[in-house]
Formats: sequence, C-alpha cells, structure tokens
Amino acid sequence: MADQPSVPQQKTVSLLRFADFAGGRILYRLSGFGRASIFVFRTLALLFKPPFQLNLLVRQLRLIGVDSLSVVLVSGIFTGMVLATQGYIQLSDLSAEGQIGRFVCVSLIKELGPMVTGFVLAGRIGASITAELGTMKVTEQIDALSVMGTDPVKYLVVPRFLACAYMLPILTVFSTFSGIAGGYVVAVYVFSMNGVFFMKQVQSYLYISSICISLIKATSFGMAIALVGCYKGFTISVAGGAEGVGKATTGSAVVSLMLILVLDVLLNHLLFTLLQLK
Repeated sequence: MADQPSVPQQKTVSLLRFADFAGGRILYRLSGFGRASIFVFRTLALLFKPPFQLNLLVRQLRLIGVDSLSVVLVSGIFTGMVLATQGYIQLSDLSAEGQIGRFVCVSLIKELGPMVTGFVLAGRIGASITAELGTMKVTEQIDALSVMGTDPVKYLVVPRFLACAYMLPILTVFSTFSGIAGGYVVAVYVFSMNGVFFMKQVQSYLYISSICISLIKATSFGMAIALVGCYKGFTISVAGGAEGVGKATTGSAVVSLMLILVLDVLLNHLLFTLLQLK
C-alpha cells in the first residue's frame, strides 16, 4: 500500500488549494473591476466625440424622464407623507411638532428626494437598460453594429448615459416638491397644523446650496445607474441565453442600489464635511 500523506502534508495541501481558490477569485474580481473601469473611461471619452446623435438622446430622454414621471411623483408624495407622520410622532415627544415643515423639507431635499428617485430609476430604468442591451448582446445585434463600423458604446451607451444624467436631477425636483406636498397634506389635514406656518418653514430652509446638493447627488446617481445598466448588458455571455439576461437584470438593480448608497455616503462626506455646505 502507498504511504498515506501525513497530517502536516494534508494541511499544506488544503492550504494551497484554499490559496489557489482565493487567489483565483481575487484575480477575477480585479479583472472585472478593470474591465468596468475601461468601459467607464471609454464612455466618458466618447461623450465629446462627434457625431452627436440627438435623435437617440431625445428618445432616451422621453423613455427615462417622461415615462418615469408618474412613478416618481407617486413615490415622492408617499415619501413626504411618511416623513410627516414619523416626524410628527417623534417631534411631539419633544414638544417640537411645529418643526415638522423644516424636518420634511430638509430630509427630502438633501437625502430622500434624490435617493428615492435613484432607487425608483434603478429598478425601472437600470433593469430595463440591462435587459434591452443584454437581449441585443445575446441575439448578436451588438456584434452586427461593430461589423457595420458603428461603435456600440457610442451608439448605445452614450445616449442612455446622458439621458440618465440629465433627467434624474429633473425628476428629483418633481419628487422633492411632490414630497413636500404630501407632507403638507398630512400635517394640515391629519394633524391639524397651520398650513401657512408649514410653508413658511419650508421656505425658510429652502437654501440654494441645499438644492445644489440635491442636484449633484441626483446627477451622480443617474450616471451610476446608466453605467451599471449598460455594463451589465454588454458583458452578458451569449451562451447564457434568456437565463443570463434575467440574472444580469437582477444584478444590475442590486448593484445600482448598493452604488447609490455608497455614493451618498461619499458625497455627504465631501459636501458637508469637507466643503462645509449647509
């Protein structure tokens, strides 16, 4: 009989196998990060390269902005209602329920307005972009564009990227003011507060810097949603078929939501801590 390996040898072999597995996963993640970085820089470089396809941009502006307006308004209204309800409950314990207008205004403009809009667009537009481009990838339509001499990134990614960057701040404005309207309805008609006083508080805390912060966040979220959705769609394996498209669509929404949260933390630190904005 062959000699059995000793216990130290078995441990060494197991350790080497683990190191090989862990190293392979790390290299895979790093290579994926590298491909994503190249994709992002290529997209940014093509933004300034003619031809500027305005017809494709206008179509994406309508699909991303106009068609999403109703969903954004409804989500904004109910977000403001929830904020007003919770704000009144919490502030009433401190006998400060009169500050509910300030609470709703500041929370919506600086945080929940752009974030809720980003979440809605990540689920609706980000997943849609991935599904559309993934289907084109599986059916080899993207390869056909390359064969015809058309840059797929310039033709497919740039219009979606610009449309998301343009429309998400605009949708955030609608979401924020619909949220303030929802908070007003709850404060006045549910908790019997003075509507004029509520609106005076909103006006007194509606700083230009706060609006700029909201728009900066919304623009960043829009660019992230577009890049994640397009990258996921472009990197689908042709062999994956319809199942691969479904997995990529789900992954696109999840990654977009996580990236929005990460960007929000980084932007809060940059804008409030470093730049000292109000």
